[in-house]
Amino acid sequence: MMKTMIAVIIGSIWCVASANAQYIVYDPTLNVQNAINQVANIAKYVEMIDNQIQQINTLTSQLQELQHYSHVFGDPSQIVNLAGVNTLVQDLQNTGVGQTLGSLQNLSQGVDAFTYNASGLYQSVGETFRTPNGNTISREQDLYRPFSAINHTTQNFSDVYADVIARRKELKLNIAATTEQLQSATTASEAQKLTGVLIGLNSSLVAADKELDQALDLSLVQDVENRNDQQKQQQAHKEEQEAEFIESVQKYGDTITPSVEPASFQATH
Repeated sequence: MMKTMIAVIIGSIWCVASANAQYIVYDPTLNVQNAINQVANIAKYVEMIDNQIQQINTLTSQLQELQHYSHVFGDPSQIVNLAGVNTLVQDLQNTGVGQTLGSLQNLSQGVDAFTYNASGLYQSVGETFRTPNGNTISREQDLYRPFSAINHTTQNFSDVYADVIARRKELKLNIAATTEQLQSATTASEAQKLTGVLIGLNSSLVAADKELDQALDLSLVQDVENRNDQQKQQQAHKEEQEAEFIESVQKYGDTITPSVEPASFQATH
């Protein structure tokens, strides 16, 4: 194509030079050189245009590739209505219903243990009792605080269990909805966002199970403390009994002085 353009231009210049020869002195060498120079300049210009056309074609191809990439990947800022996001955020912001062991111990009062019966499963001991002689005795509340602590920790476990079960149900529903939306994702950006949501939902599910384990551990720890305190009280009582026995023996020795006179027996007939 470029060679054809050059030939046309040379022919045009030759015709003009021939027409002008009717009015001026004709110098074949000079005219030919001028024509050659003009052809060279035009050839350079045509080459420059051809290079620009190639650059434009390259840029157009790159733009088409970018448009295709944008279509396939999608615009992350435009993908906002994703399943499971609201539930995930709410669950992450949820502090849970479980209480610390220290808080449960502070709440434990002996009077609570007097009336606790686990919704009728056990028989309450009551705040007072009657002796065989008919006397009414009030129970010592502080002695029953360890039992109240166990009751509070088991109730804490029940509260956490109910909360976790409800949250697990909601999380699993959103995991299913997010998975369905992931299967119908049309762009890579949407698929990546949905995958991130799925990871977050599964992490929340695992964290909820850990809360349940922690609540159970509190009950076990409190039970261990109660058993340890029971053994401690038994050891203290044993030590006190030994000290009382030693004192009793010493007191008996100080109070009663054995006779040093020989024993005399009345003769029998």
